[in-house]
Amino acid sequence: MDFLTCEVRKVTGETVGVLVLQPKEFRTGSRGYFASGKIELDGVRYQCQAQAVAIGSKATGQEAA
Repeated sequence: MDFLTCEVRKVTGETVGVLVLQPKEFRTGSRGYFASGKIELDGVRYQCQAQAVAIGSKATGQEAA
């Protein structure tokens, strides 16, 4: 099983957090990767999400049946 990582950085290059995206099949039928987590930026905590959806991965009506 493959995983992806998403590094959240300031424009200065300072790393604020890293999210690990896990494989996911979305409710729409598309496939890809997804992660959510919390990061802290200048003393403020944020909820953060990242997703990568494979283009054309959604099953058509006939394929889904």
